[in-house]
Amino acid sequence: MPTATTTAVPVPSLAEESELRKARLLALRRKKLGDNADVPGLPQIKERNFDTTARKVKKKKDVEDEDDTVEKQIAGLADMIIADDEVKRSEELDLLNIAPKRPNWDLKRDLDKKLIKLERQTQRAIHTLIRQRLSAQKEVPTDLAATLSAAEKANDEEVAGDDASDEE
Repeated sequence: MPTATTTAVPVPSLAEESELRKARLLALRRKKLGDNADVPGLPQIKERNFDTTARKVKKKKDVEDEDDTVEKQIAGLADMIIADDEVKRSEELDLLNIAPKRPNWDLKRDLDKKLIKLERQTQRAIHTLIRQRLSAQKEVPTDLAATLSAAEKANDEEVAGDDASDEE
C-alpha cells in the first residue's frame, strides 16, 4: 500500500506552551494599561494576516469560492420547474379519470370488509333463531318442511324490510 506523506509539525512541550501563554498574558496586561513596551523575546504581531487562535498566518481567501453559492447553482433549476408546471397546467384534464363512475363507489369499497363480517354474523344469528323455533315447536308435532319454509319466508320478509328501509 502506498503511504501518504505527511509534514511533521513540531509540537511544543507543555513548558514551552506555558511560557508562551504567560508572555501573551503579560503583553495583554501591558496593552490594557497603555504600556506599549515590547516584550523581549516575542515578535510584534499585527493581526492583519495572522490567526491568533491557531498561531499561524491566515491564508488568502479565493474570491471565486465566495461567489459560488447555492442560489447560483439552482437558479436554472427553478426556471425549469416553473416551465414544467406551466406545461402540465396547460394540458387538458381527463374528467373520466378524475370523477368516479358512481358517486358512492368509494363508500362501498371501504365498507365491503365490514359487510362481509356482518353477513357471516347475520347468517349465524338466523340459524340460531331457526334452531330455537324448531326446538320450541318440537313439543308440538308439525311438519318439519313446513316449519323450515315458514322460517325462510320470515327471513325473506325481514331482509326485504331491511332493504326497503335502506333505500329511504
